Amino acid sequence: MAKRKLNFDRIMEAAEEGEGAGFCLACGAEACGVEPDARGYECESCGAKKVYGAEELLLRIGG
Repeated sequence: MAKRKLNFDRIMEAAEEGEGAGFCLACGAEACGVEPDARGYECESCGAKKVYGAEELLLRIGG
């Protein structure tokens, strides 16, 4: 999957789908099968421990 820029609309779309999506704050990769409140999971793309659940990110940015 090609990486897309991480922005509010992309996070909201993932949260609304309810499929367990998360995002890496280091590289922007989308992660599948993460808990909505995930924090600091390891990214399969870059290895950074910066994957957060979509819902958690919305809470953090005040969405």
